[in-house]
Amino acid sequence: MIQPLVSVIIPTYNRGTFLKQALQSVADQTYKNIEILVVDDGSSSDENQRICKQYTNVSYIKIPNSGGPAKPRNTGIRKAKGKFIAFLDDDDLWMPFKIETQVNILSENLSFGLTHSPCQVIDENGKLQDIIIGRPGTYNLKHGDVSMKMLGNWTLMMPTPLVRKSVIEQVGYFNESIPSALEDVEFWTRCSFITKFYYCDKPLALYRKHDQNISTANDKYINLPLYLKKILNNQYNQNRITKKQYNQLLNNTCQSQIKLLKQYPLKGVLKLFQLDIFWLFKKNNLKMIIYILFFK
Repeated sequence: MIQPLVSVIIPTYNRGTFLKQALQSVADQTYKNIEILVVDDGSSSDENQRICKQYTNVSYIKIPNSGGPAKPRNTGIRKAKGKFIAFLDDDDLWMPFKIETQVNILSENLSFGLTHSPCQVIDENGKLQDIIIGRPGTYNLKHGDVSMKMLGNWTLMMPTPLVRKSVIEQVGYFNESIPSALEDVEFWTRCSFITKFYYCDKPLALYRKHDQNISTANDKYINLPLYLKKILNNQYNQNRITKKQYNQLLNNTCQSQIKLLKQYPLKGVLKLFQLDIFWLFKKNNLKMIIYILFFK
């Protein structure tokens, strides 16, 4: 049986040591029909190119610095020849059976457009931590039609999805106009309205926590609900969701904003009114504010 080609897209920038480890984790996959597209976002040296030459099936593409992973990922998507596409940030790693497990899942479940999993955490030096992230409280939260469960509540762990290229052709590219760290949430949210997600509860990737990726996430996430509202407006205008569903999902985005009120009181309130002028009077929102501000 011929194995379908999988395109692996790795955006990178000035992190040669991490990139080599990421590439090795792809080279060690039990599934072998893989092409690797390393897209260098304008690194200051040729170290990444030298590293890529050590591996087979690797295409190295260097672009002018864009300041984030969206443009490198889109560059990789345009070059990808595979039936399936996977993304791996240069500081993360994969379990050896990751791609084989996921290709089997999608080959056996044709109504699902992508599959994803939780991650196990590693530290800067690659040491395994006893921490699993991205695992839901209940299996069905992240499995099946997640369009009414995902928005404003959770997103996919970036190193874990394997997605059919046909889904990306429907949903479009990563949004290059929004701040880095938000583009993946916005992209996977759009995907949730296009296809079903198959959740595999086995950690298939290793997420590296280090000084460079533990920083100002909340500073950026306070703007995320406004981008999610644009997705909602688009889905409603295309008659993909009802008015009732629209209102429910809009309130979900408001509640995700309320969670940041203690940290950003003035800015948070202003964003809430931009989302929905009547947000304060929606179900449970006032109770949630009182809890966040005075009891959390």
